[in-house]
Amino acid sequence: MDFAWLIPLLALLTLLVVLVMALVSKGRTEKRKQETIEGKRQRSTLAENAPNTRSE
Repeated sequence: MDFAWLIPLLALLTLLVVLVMALVSKGRTEKRKQETIEGKRQRSTLAENAPNTRSE
């Protein structure tokens, strides 16, 4: 049997999976960013202009 077609197929499937994962991640990041802008999500305490919420 000739399996020469297997390597290109696996390469294309890998690229497709990586592309889908990147698009999903981008969507989640954009949604989180928009929620932060709208005030639905609290800013990280690591953000430069976030209020100090630690009790010292």
